[in-house]
This record gives sequence, C-alpha cells and structure tokens, in this order.
Amino acid sequence: MKNMKRINEILAIVILVLTAVLVAAVGLRAYYVYDTNRRLLKEQEEAERARVYARNEKAQNRVLEMEEEIRQLTEDRESLKRFISEIQSEEFAESSYAYDAADGDTVSGDEAAPGDGTVSGNDTVSGNDTVSGNDTVSGNDTVSGNDTVSGNDTVSGNDTVSGNDTVSGNDTVSGNDTVSGNDTVSGNDTVSGNDTVSGNGTVSGNITVSGNDSDLAYVTLAQRRQLHTSAEETLSVNQADKHIIETSQIDFSGMKIACLGDSITAATNLESEEDYQQYAYPARLKELLGAEEVYNLGIGGSSIGRYWSDAFVERYREIPQDADIIIVMGGTNDGFCVSDQEFGSLEERAPHTFCGDLDELMRGLRDHYPDARVFFATPLPNILHDYLRKENDYLLPQQNFADVILTLADEYGFGIIDLYNSNILDSHDADIVADYLPDGVHANHEGYQILAEHFAAELIRYYGEMLSDGR
Repeated sequence: MKNMKRINEILAIVILVLTAVLVAAVGLRAYYVYDTNRRLLKEQEEAERARVYARNEKAQNRVLEMEEEIRQLTEDRESLKRFISEIQSEEFAESSYAYDAADGDTVSGDEAAPGDGTVSGNDTVSGNDTVSGNDTVSGNDTVSGNDTVSGNDTVSGNDTVSGNDTVSGNDTVSGNDTVSGNDTVSGNDTVSGNDTVSGNGTVSGNITVSGNDSDLAYVTLAQRRQLHTSAEETLSVNQADKHIIETSQIDFSGMKIACLGDSITAATNLESEEDYQQYAYPARLKELLGAEEVYNLGIGGSSIGRYWSDAFVERYREIPQDADIIIVMGGTNDGFCVSDQEFGSLEERAPHTFCGDLDELMRGLRDHYPDARVFFATPLPNILHDYLRKENDYLLPQQNFADVILTLADEYGFGIIDLYNSNILDSHDADIVADYLPDGVHANHEGYQILAEHFAAELIRYYGEMLSDGR
C-alpha cells in the first residue's frame, strides 16, 4: 500500500511537471507569436515612415527648385502673372484668384469735405474723395460712396455707413445702425455700439471692435480675394497695423517672447547676408514692441508633425520657461508633405499625423507653459503649394491645415493670428511675389517687416482687449 501511495505521488508530481512544461511551452509560443507580430508591425511602421520621409524629402527638394524658378520669373512681372494664372487655372487649385482689373473708382461731388466741425443732418454724404478732419460725422441718413471716411473724431449716429472704399483712422465709429458694405474698416480706435458690422471687405487694424449687435468681421480668404488683390489688402492692413503700433499704450518692455517656427521664422533664405537674423520677424518684433527679449526658435524646413524634420511637437520644450508670450507659426512644410494618411483626423488625433501631433503640441504648451500667453498663426497662402500639388495629387489643400489650426487653437483657448484668411502677403498675387516674397514663400527685408508689424499689431490688440475687459 505504501508503495502504491508513493507511486501515485510520483505520478502526480510528474503530471504537474509535465502540465507546467506544457503551459510554459504554450505561453512561450504565444509570447513568441506576439513578439514576432509586434516586431513585424514595428518594422512595417518604420518602413512606412521611411517611405513617407523619402517621399517628403523628394518633395522638399522639388520645392527648392520651384523657389528658384519663381525667383527667376520675378525679373519679368508679366511672365510671373501668366505663370501664376496658369497654376491657378488648374482643377486642383483651392480657389480662383481674381485680379482687380478696374482702372480706378468713379467719383462725383466734392474732392474733399474736410475740416468742418460737424457734418450732420444730411440725407446723404456721398461721392466725396475724402470726408475727414471733422469733429463729428453724425446724424446723417447715409454716409456712403466716398473714397475715404477718415481722421474724424467721431463717426456715429448715422443710419448707414456703407459703400465707402475706406472707413479708417477715426477715433470712434459707433452708434450707427449699420456699418456694412465698405471695402475697408480699419485703423480706428473704436468700432463699437453699432447695430450691425457686416459685409465689409476688411475689418482689421482697429484697437477695439466690440459691443455691436451683429459682428460679422470674419471673412474667408476666398471672399477677400473677390474684393481686393493681396497687394492692395497688404498695404491697407499694414497701414492700419502701423497706426496701432504708433498709438499703442501697451507696455511690453518686461516681456519675453518665444517664436517657434520654420524657415519663415528663421529667415534662412537671407542667411547669405551678414547678421541676417536681424531681418527675421522675431528680431523686428522685439524692436517694434520694445520687448525685453524675443527668442527665435525657427528652423528651416521644419514641420509641425513627425513626418518631416525637426518637428515642432518634438522640440517645443526648447522654449525658455520664462517666456511670457509664445507664437507658433507653422504648417507650410506640412502642406508640402502630407497626404490624407498623414493628415489624420480630429476625431482620432493619432501620433504621426498632423491632427494628432498638433493636438499634442498644443496640449504640451498648455501643460508646460501655463503662465505664458500662447498664439498660433495659420500659414500664409503660397503659390508653391499649388505648384507642388500640380505634380503630386496626394497633397491636400492648404486651407485644410489652416482650418485645423484654427479649430484646435480655439479649443485650447489660445490666441489666433489668422494669416491664411487675412489675404496679406499671399504669393498667388504676382505683385506680392515681386515686391515682398521673391521665391514665392520667403520674404525679403520689406516682407518680414510687414509680417512683424502685423504680429505686433495683433499682440497689441489682444492685450488692449484684455485691459478693456479687466483681465
């Protein structure tokens, strides 16, 4: 009996050992299969990223060739116009670019109605070249059809202020039933208390636009292009920006600003010039605002997402911790790289996609720089993007990138500087290329100055609104 019991115990132990060995073997096999699949998946992902990177490298090299082509075309403005028109006529183009063929405005009435203390009580004030220099332009049924309504202390109490080329440089435009249908409403200290501010070509460069019953100041790029060429809009907005800078009461002297960006921030196209970064927009911004410090964190060729070099999402922690203001301007190189697969979606926000990496970048800035004011700038529209899309049909419209930047920046509560929809420095306009963007995407000295002045004016406007709101 004892021997049988001993044999049974040994058999039980053997069975347990065999079972353990079998379980271990099954487990090892399962792990081997899992590890093999994981390794294969990783290898496939790495191979796909290498393929995408190689494709993007080819595209970026082509962009450099295109920049040289554009640079040569600037020597003959008419040839440049024809070249841009041909690109824009292709089906892939985002929207048509309408050049203003009008030779000039047709005007009637007095050449000027300046200098009077009051222009009021009239049924119509129209057909004048200029209505300016008055203490008050008010109580009129209509102030319309004038080339310029500017330089007045107050434009208020009128039923309609509409149909004028420019309503700008006034201390106050307020208390009117309607301010609409004007080409430009800009450079005024205050545009407020009106029932409606809508349907104007440009509502920009005003220190305050508030208290209006209907404030429809947002206009898309396509809408702006139907009203003005980019050259016209750039000059108008720049004039308003300069007015804001000149009259600013905001003190930036103790502030440090960090500018995260690509070659447009770094001004790498000027690197053959001695001390070239003095012309980059961050250096000009420091001078315009009188800021304590402006850090230039621009790297030529860099993208927001991880599908190309020096991705913003992987280097934003280089921003100094003491930055009071952070400006992020990117998306141009992303547009030269990204297909639907790398673009991703706002629903998924996967890593290694534009949507996912941009979301991660914004989340990181919010978490790691909680005391800084963060601003995101949409990319400037550029003809090279359309030119490259003509050869690579996997590329997406530039507007897609601008829209995601606007959506996520609003979601995170960041400031927005919407360059894309502003219609300024848009190289779909041959005059912009010839005068400010000689390779179709990078600025010359004057172009970077205009960009810096626009950023400065936007920051002044933002902080001015904060003060008026008591924040």
